Amino acid sequence: MSFAPQFFTTAESLVDSLDKKILVLLRDGRKILGVLRSYDQFANLVLQDSLERIYVRDAYGDIERGVFIIRGENVVLLGEIDCDVEDALPLRQLPIQDILEMQREEAEEKARKDKLRFQLLHKQGFSVDFADSDLY
Repeated sequence: MSFAPQFFTTAESLVDSLDKKILVLLRDGRKILGVLRSYDQFANLVLQDSLERIYVRDAYGDIERGVFIIRGENVVLLGEIDCDVEDALPLRQLPIQDILEMQREEAEEKARKDKLRFQLLHKQGFSVDFADSDLY
């Protein structure tokens, strides 16, 4: 009798990622990279040598965070980082001040485009009053 390999869908599936570099995508959109040192049954994570990575277009910047504790309910996605592939990506690293400035400019441009779109929709009879207060 042959058994299929068992795949865990609980926090137990993290055991293979211990002491490896992982990327965690949080509910608020932040991306945290670090070495997974510990976790519990609720998928609360402890990362060592962690950093927050901010991507803007074809560039990124890192903010060092050190030891980082993440509550399990805030994790959207996590995965192991292949360091060879990470080094070969066509992204350029910039100082964090430059990345934050680019991120701010990108957000301002998006807000400007959204305002124009909302104005056009309003002229066509659509209600866009919920745009600032809708938290879904």
